[in-house]
Amino acid sequence: MDLAARPLEDDAAAGGWIAEALSGRPFGTVAAFVPALFAAHGRVLHPAVRYAGDDDVEVPWAEVAAANAADAHPLMQWPAITGGWEFVAEEDQSPLWDDSPAEGHLPSAVAARLAAVLRRHTGTPDDCWFGVWQGWGGVRSTGPLLRLPGREHLLGRGPVELAAANLAAEPAEQSANLWWPADRAWLVATDVDLMSTYVGGSAACLAELARTDGLEVVPAQPDDLVTYAADRLNPVPERE
Repeated sequence: MDLAARPLEDDAAAGGWIAEALSGRPFGTVAAFVPALFAAHGRVLHPAVRYAGDDDVEVPWAEVAAANAADAHPLMQWPAITGGWEFVAEEDQSPLWDDSPAEGHLPSAVAARLAAVLRRHTGTPDDCWFGVWQGWGGVRSTGPLLRLPGREHLLGRGPVELAAANLAAEPAEQSANLWWPADRAWLVATDVDLMSTYVGGSAACLAELARTDGLEVVPAQPDDLVTYAADRLNPVPERE
């Protein structure tokens, strides 16, 4: 197979520094997905979607929280700000939003905005590494794998804009789950079970991401929980 018409790399050693940095970190924390080597970390919230005729309108989490009288904060979780587990994948809150945030997939429009900023914060924007979890349907290879705690990735290589490419056979959509430049200036991780993407980089990089239109980025710390239990301000409803 290939990744967006680019051949898979036959050596996973380029990701060895990531595996080493993540080793021993508590699973379920930011540091288990993005190395705690960076000066700053951030959480990119995948938007919900509202249908408006033929258009899809992105709906930020802060707007959803406000509409549900919930507190918007860096550790907020989707079932907590919507008020129920049924809103994770099944039900909607139309006319506020019709489709819940993508899980394990960074929407291409958001990825493109993210990549445009990250291009300015690396010396190697045209030489980046991309990993896709091999557990996705149709994603299989006998080639070398980057083995991270609980996750194994196939690797490809290309310019930073490849982050916005669809790596799945249409009509399915799947972004890269991991990407970083050759100079290791930053790293982006979209875990298969999360509605958020985590970024590690310089303080200047994360500050620019936080003020970029079309990105909902909140501060994160390496020891932050990434699970639904992370939300201590909004009550997470019991699963039925």
